[in-house]
Amino acid sequence: MININLITPYSNEHTEALRDVFSRSRCHAFYWVNPSEFQLGDFDQSIVGENLLVAVHESRPVGFVSWWAPGNFIHNLFVDPDFHGQGIGTALLDSCLKVIGRPATLKCLTANQSAMDFYLRKKWTVVEKGASTEGEFLLLSAND
Repeated sequence: MININLITPYSNEHTEALRDVFSRSRCHAFYWVNPSEFQLGDFDQSIVGENLLVAVHESRPVGFVSWWAPGNFIHNLFVDPDFHGQGIGTALLDSCLKVIGRPATLKCLTANQSAMDFYLRKKWTVVEKGASTEGEFLLLSAND
C-alpha cells in the first residue's frame, strides 16, 4: 500500500494527468476494445456536468472518481494501472460516498471482472442487468 497524499476536488491542473490515467486505465480494463478507440479527449467528454475527486500521490494525480450528483450515480472510477492494488480505488470510493451519501449506484461492465470483483468485495449489490454499446453491465447499489 502506498500513502496517498491527498484526495482532493478536481481542478484544471489535474486535467492532463487524468486524461492519461483515463486512457491507460481503459486500455487496461477494457482489454476487448481496440485501444485506437480511446482518445485523450474522451476524459473531457466523460466528466461533463460531474463532480470529481482526485487521488494524488507525490504531487501526481493517480486516479479519480466522478459522479452525477442529482442521482447519486458514480460514473467513473479509474486508477492508474501502475498503482492498482494499493488502496487508491477504495480511498476514492469511500471519499465519494462520504460526499454523496447512500444510496448510490453505478454501472459496471460484466466483462471487467476485476472491477466487478472490487465492487462485490465492497458489498455493492446487484439491482439489475442491462446492455449497452460497450457490452453487458450490472447496475450496482450501495446502501447503508
